[in-house]
Amino acid sequence: MQLLSALVSLALFFQVSFASSAETEPEVSVVAAWPDSNPFGHVVNGERNIVLLTIESKSDQNLTLVNMAGSITHPESGALVKNLTASPFNIPLLEGVAMQLPYTFYSEFKTGDHRLNIWLENQVEGGEKYTVSAFDSIVTVVEPELSVFDFKMISTYLIVLAIFGGIGYIAYLQFVPQPKKVKRIAVSEPVGTVTATGAGGYQEEWIPDHHIRKTKGKKTGATSGDELSGGETSGTEGKRRKGKK
Repeated sequence: MQLLSALVSLALFFQVSFASSAETEPEVSVVAAWPDSNPFGHVVNGERNIVLLTIESKSDQNLTLVNMAGSITHPESGALVKNLTASPFNIPLLEGVAMQLPYTFYSEFKTGDHRLNIWLENQVEGGEKYTVSAFDSIVTVVEPELSVFDFKMISTYLIVLAIFGGIGYIAYLQFVPQPKKVKRIAVSEPVGTVTATGAGGYQEEWIPDHHIRKTKGKKTGATSGDELSGGETSGTEGKRRKGKK
């Protein structure tokens, strides 16, 4: 019995503590809206998605917007799918002054309905941090629309085609036999025959005189020698005839 009373007292203590902390948290008003470029509030995969948050402090305390964060959960069970990236700000929130700030995130989720949660993390001067819900609704995740003039898609296709073309060319060089190149034998041009211009095919006017004289002298000597040898021959024949007699 005493144990039951202790548990009830402890539960009441936590409830009172939570209520007092909730009452001491400064009030901050947040209104979320999609930009005009996204009138249907779709979350597009592979693109930067923006949610515009109009924030206004209702408290006279000095508040600081520390960051914005979010998460994607299952629309029915509430199971966490993925936490979104937190965007730091660290800017003061003045009482009665509304400011519009964007929260951006990228989506790579399965197409269909998901629950998107966005919250602010504020801090009281000299106090602890606390969160304020900024957006909690079911959104539809879609794929980006295809366009013929989409530069990203065209560049991606060109890169893929270049890679496959290079691989195909290398495979062609490796596995397809290449025809052997036939070397052509160079045929030399025929050399023209030199014909002689007959006996004494030289012109004496180009030869020095002393060479011509020597040549003529040699020819004359050879002629007289022939005559002497002829005379000697005739004398020998005469002696032979006399011996026979």
